Amino acid sequence: MTAVPSPCNVLLVGSGGREHALAWKLSQSPRLGTLWVQQDANAGLRALGRPCPAPLAARERFFLRSWLDRNDIHLVVVGPEVPLAEGIVDELEAPGRRVFGPRRDGARLEFDKAFSKQVMKQANVPTADGRAFTTFEQARAYVQARDVPVVVKASGLCAGKGVTVCSDGAEAVAALEKMMKQRAFGDAGATVVVEERLVGQEVSVLALVDGRTITVLDPCQDHKQVGEGDTGPNTGGMGSYCPTPLATPAVVESVARDVLVPTVDALRRDGIEFRGVLYAGMMLTPGGPKVLEFNTRFGDPETQSIMPRLRGDLVDILWRTAGGELDGAAIDFDPRTACCVAVCAEGYPGTPRTGDPIEGIEAAAACAGPGEEVHVFHAGTALRDDGSVVTAGGRVLGVTALAADLRRARDLATAAAARIRFPGAFFRRDIGHRVLAPAGTVPVLAD
Repeated sequence: MTAVPSPCNVLLVGSGGREHALAWKLSQSPRLGTLWVQQDANAGLRALGRPCPAPLAARERFFLRSWLDRNDIHLVVVGPEVPLAEGIVDELEAPGRRVFGPRRDGARLEFDKAFSKQVMKQANVPTADGRAFTTFEQARAYVQARDVPVVVKASGLCAGKGVTVCSDGAEAVAALEKMMKQRAFGDAGATVVVEERLVGQEVSVLALVDGRTITVLDPCQDHKQVGEGDTGPNTGGMGSYCPTPLATPAVVESVARDVLVPTVDALRRDGIEFRGVLYAGMMLTPGGPKVLEFNTRFGDPETQSIMPRLRGDLVDILWRTAGGELDGAAIDFDPRTACCVAVCAEGYPGTPRTGDPIEGIEAAAACAGPGEEVHVFHAGTALRDDGSVVTAGGRVLGVTALAADLRRARDLATAAAARIRFPGAFFRRDIGHRVLAPAGTVPVLAD
């Protein structure tokens, strides 16, 4: 194995809550040298890293490569899906420098759902029956001929908002019109995938993959819809918890055996060596676990509930994964449960209100009792010249609590989130409701 440089200088690409959680964990490594973050990084990232002066835009990667060389950057960690789809890993890899994340051919599993369905079919991976369409007329004829509940998905990247669950043919046609005729998602909706609607519980199973070795992380459950009780439009994620008891050890073993291994093997047979995170969005159906979708990066907000539980040196883990040397890495998890609650701005998931001062971050972090932790991860925030923190996006903060069990973690995260104040702030109080009794009022904790 090629040892991790010590100190190891790291550039973290991305500016959201996922990246703040990664930066927080990277900062705990004794191997970390200088942590560099994007110039437009949120306030939490700016507190942990130095702003990278080089441009990160795809058309200016030559300048970024030159800057990486001059500043002796050993490891680049890519958080979001868009740079992966643009091929940032292919462009930045160099002798002595590793980039964590799949190359563009592997990232295609996420940014091209039609390709993903093809890979799953070839690998005999359990998934919903479905077809891809490039014309509205063919897709409409398909759903009208069946008139059954289906799911309509834009094939490209839509920030987690390109999926419509339809109860009948009329709803499906409306979704197709929105994507293919009204171009609501631009080119991402030029091709659509129409699938059977699966029924069951959704869970997120993330794994680190170095091309051959697959290390499955503790499973999570995300909450996509904006309203309590899973109502309203989809979002990028209103909260998550980890681990979820829905994904039993037998379920996780099944996903590893029947989904992750066959997919990685199928890619390798096609000349694609996948390195990075392979995230399987699973539906636990009466007929067994089935894949809803693949992502090729850490989830957001799943990362905010994974990182506080992760025991291990993240610099070492990501270095090994990027170099094909994951076997033998020390990875373990805190036995406590983590629950993350997203605090959002008025207008989200539409156009959010921005520019409002945020108060109560320190008070939220101080909620934890003995043997507990509360961490506030910045997402859509910005740091003003006067040092104040203001809202700058839809999902503003992720409040993660670590406690003995899910109920206590959820109550603690919810109470901490209630201490954060800015005009129009809102959050869900029922994260974890699918395995807990309905949530009551926000618990009041002593100062």
